[in-house]
Amino acid sequence: MKNKTFALAAIGFALFLGGCELGPKATEQTGPRGSGMNQVVDKDLIKPAAYIPPPPYPLEPDNGGPRANETYQNVKVLGDLSTDEFNRLMLSLNEWVVPKDASEERAGCNYCHNPENMASDEIYTKGVARQMILMTRNINSNWKSHVQNVGVTCYTCHRGNAIPQYYWSNVKPDSLTIRGKKHNQNTPVQTTGYASLPSNIYEPYFARAVNIRVGSTDAYRVTPTAASLRNTEHTYGLMMTFSGALGVNCTYCHNSQNFGDWKSSRPQRVNAWYGIRMVRQANNEHITPITSLFPANRLGSQGDPFKINCMTCHQGVNKPLGGVSMLKDHPALAGPRGPVAGAPVPVPPVIKPVASLVGPAKVARP
Repeated sequence: MKNKTFALAAIGFALFLGGCELGPKATEQTGPRGSGMNQVVDKDLIKPAAYIPPPPYPLEPDNGGPRANETYQNVKVLGDLSTDEFNRLMLSLNEWVVPKDASEERAGCNYCHNPENMASDEIYTKGVARQMILMTRNINSNWKSHVQNVGVTCYTCHRGNAIPQYYWSNVKPDSLTIRGKKHNQNTPVQTTGYASLPSNIYEPYFARAVNIRVGSTDAYRVTPTAASLRNTEHTYGLMMTFSGALGVNCTYCHNSQNFGDWKSSRPQRVNAWYGIRMVRQANNEHITPITSLFPANRLGSQGDPFKINCMTCHQGVNKPLGGVSMLKDHPALAGPRGPVAGAPVPVPPVIKPVASLVGPAKVARP
């Protein structure tokens, strides 16, 4: 009997530990002592540094020679580059998106071009590539509030894949069953950290401008402006995706004494605020408008194109590609040569950097 009891206890203890993340942790204090603002990092989950492909050859200084739109026909986006820089960027695009060993029917230049007529627009991916280059230039020119001077390139998202590994499309509304209508929740998925929170959290925030700030001063919803439980659940689901996409916990952006207070939040919260709006603009102004270009196998179940979210670029680390900038080797993607056009960037709520409340950061290691 004792042996049976011991065995059951051992099994129960093993199951208990199964819900924990074992292994060494590193803890960094990011806020005032006792506030609970600590970043906890599981060393076993730290991703190795991402491979960053070198440029195909050194970029020669622009000697004012022929532009790409003078050398080639039907160059609608990168015609402001010198012919040499244009050719060099095309070689980089091959490696970033569809290297010759890619598992695609067409790879390299042929992924977008008809080799018999390079100027032709008959292959749909050429039109898509144009829009993606415009999107990249727009992000680097008009969204420094999020990408800073590091910027992004096509490789930030694609990393050798014709379709970025991480994307989203609209979720089909669940149907009414004998057990009721679940409203796309109560089915744990990785998107929301395997919690039973709503899984259709991308479309409201990364396509529509649904209010994310659901903090309320009412214990019960007694005023029209107080947040509903449903909206609160959507917000928590979104926060879980942020945590997974950046590989951080909540205190990376928030002060745990008051999650909704902007004045005592960390500066990273402002950066995230801009990032949400940057992603929303990219989806609405660069990806959704070209829906008609995509074949059926490049559309989601609801007929919409694959769109981006935080995970598309970050891929589990708080700075994509470890914060390494590829723009120094590919300045053509930093923005068009000449006046930069674009919608004005919005202004976030006032924030008092939490650094003013914090002493020197301390790292505790077990």
